[in-house]
Amino acid sequence: LNANAIKIGLVENADIVTIGGSNSTMLIDGKSGKMLMGLDDMTAYKLKSVRNSIAIEVNKKYYDTKTNKLIIKSGKNGFVSVKNKWYRGEFIVVNNNRLSVINNIPLEDYLLGVVPSEMPSRWNYEALKAQSIAARSYAVANIGKNGSKGYDLKDTTADQAYGGASAETPSTNRAVADTKGIVATYNQHVIPAYYCSSAGGQTKNSGEVWTKNLPYIRSVNSFDKDVKKNGHGIGMSQHGANNMAKQI
Repeated sequence: LNANAIKIGLVENADIVTIGGSNSTMLIDGKSGKMLMGLDDMTAYKLKSVRNSIAIEVNKKYYDTKTNKLIIKSGKNGFVSVKNKWYRGEFIVVNNNRLSVINNIPLEDYLLGVVPSEMPSRWNYEALKAQSIAARSYAVANIGKNGSKGYDLKDTTADQAYGGASAETPSTNRAVADTKGIVATYNQHVIPAYYCSSAGGQTKNSGEVWTKNLPYIRSVNSFDKDVKKNGHGIGMSQHGANNMAKQI
């Protein structure tokens, strides 16, 4: 994985997690780096929290891996299955009394699963590009946000909706690629570029919703009077971005 990887928390406080891989998937001891076993392609395996380690079910029988940290890595161009979805990148499974599952993935690959989860892929292409830049900026600005839990961002709207490779579409993949590395900044710092579904004609100053006013989040015309307000009303209106993109 490259240096600008991001860690996404997918599962927390689980007793059992079902995983699988598409090709040449390896189960690795996260402490020693030693390979424990190869997983059969397109086969579901259950991982279970047992005392201070993790057990894996093989042929209906559980085997103790004797470690509380596993890494699951698929082969070249492969995917790993968790929560009934396919994901790029590798996975870290940790047992601290209960199981948590973290997707360790290059930033640009992560965005491929965010953009179509946050904005309909059929929308105007320029709006998809704006969404890609906003999502990238939010992610970069929030690296380490949930560091105490071992990951950066959640896969929900508490941070950004993230549907993994299963959510990807050709148009949103292209929008991410065409904006690669582009972020929004203020005073040479990457900003958490907030966005909402629609602001009902006018966005809000951040201080109206949160504790302080941020200089880069000001109340402006949101170009979405035609849409019922939906969300916190701060930052880019997604409907407004789509309306503006249609006018180009």
